[in-house]
Amino acid sequence: MNPTESNTSTPAASRRDFLRTGSAAAVGAAASALTVERSAWAAGSDEIKIGLIGCGGRGSGAASQALSTKQEGVKLYAMADAFKDRLDGARSNLSTKHPEKVDVSEDRQFVGPDGYKKVLEKCDLVILTTPPGFRPYHFKAAVEAGKNIFMEKPVAVDAPGIRTVQEYAKIAEEKNLKVVVGLQRRYQNCYLEALKQVKEQGIIGDIVAGQVYWNGGGIWFRDRLPGQSEIQYQVQNWYFFTWLCGDHINEQHIHNIDVANWFLGGHPVSAQGMGGRQQRVDKKFGQIYDHHYVEYTYANGVRINSQCRHQQGVYNAVREEFTGTKGKLYLDNAGRCYANDHKGETIWKYRPAGGGSGKRGGDPDPYQTEHDTLQAAIRDNKPINNAYYGAESTMTALLGRMATYSGKEIKWEDALASKVQHMPPVITWETEAPVKPDADGWYPISIPGQNNVPVV
Repeated sequence: MNPTESNTSTPAASRRDFLRTGSAAAVGAAASALTVERSAWAAGSDEIKIGLIGCGGRGSGAASQALSTKQEGVKLYAMADAFKDRLDGARSNLSTKHPEKVDVSEDRQFVGPDGYKKVLEKCDLVILTTPPGFRPYHFKAAVEAGKNIFMEKPVAVDAPGIRTVQEYAKIAEEKNLKVVVGLQRRYQNCYLEALKQVKEQGIIGDIVAGQVYWNGGGIWFRDRLPGQSEIQYQVQNWYFFTWLCGDHINEQHIHNIDVANWFLGGHPVSAQGMGGRQQRVDKKFGQIYDHHYVEYTYANGVRINSQCRHQQGVYNAVREEFTGTKGKLYLDNAGRCYANDHKGETIWKYRPAGGGSGKRGGDPDPYQTEHDTLQAAIRDNKPINNAYYGAESTMTALLGRMATYSGKEIKWEDALASKVQHMPPVITWETEAPVKPDADGWYPISIPGQNNVPVV
């Protein structure tokens, strides 16, 4: 089975049959109380109307990929963003790139924190690419509205948000909705082949340890605009606030953490670690750390060492490696995947089927493959629900953050049961900012051993 698919098997049906019958017949009596009022595709039509919620760089990229599939009848039909300039820029760029597939009239452009509700009324397939803090609420609303979903990682910033995603992942499955999460390594050929070599061929034996890295130079920052409220400023600079981003261990390093969970077959049972701010020390940089180191322990005793940092002029790495009883496996998203025995001799090396010399040697772009797979699952009525592992890997990243913020060992069950909610249940431009600067302009920053910011 393709690892991106759920374990639920559904007989294939013709596209027309699926469009006419909706989701109830495919999932049987168990979902009868949850019948989608409106098919995730327009009934009797081959057209898929896409709604984009969150028009930043990743949202624009995801929308472009959704419009680049071979599926006929796909169009971008509605858009929403907290800020008008971002929506306008994304619409202009997408219209230039896909002039025949962008049909977003002015009455289907929605600005403000509640614009997502209007998009869900207009579309069949929704792309959720707002700051991660909003993801649980948008996912819940999309499932309740009966929409097929592409949502970016991570899927939450706190344990209550994770529990919401877990609950609605089950409801999405009962409704026969298709869900893909933007953890694209799971759609990348070299990773899929490496997993096969490890699990089926045993090339490195049993995994006994591993290291995962996202060490890079840093991230963007946006200056405060004249007349901007505190809540607007924080949403504009969402990456630097825990309630919106979950810290960069969650927003970026989740990719590598997800690979560890994937190859080990589950989540860790505990984590301990350290972190802080060494280079990115200005008060304007909100709450997040510039480095995290976490030691994750899994149920079988395997420990994965996790590193991520945003610092200039230091060692950079974005990759994963696993040590087994017979050798070591090395992975990265440029397609350089190989295994050596403990003497350093190569015992396996991934070779792209395309044989090209580009970034991935001619292999398909996994970012594109995500959307190809999602739309094919919709067309052929095949089950796919990445929300389960999306929630599990996000929770693993949050477990690591809890460990670094507190300086304590944190158990998985305690982290998942946490009642600390960073993301407010409702955000409008009139909402009071969840965190505020003090008289000197400093936002609350967790200091291990002091716990001035709630962790678990």
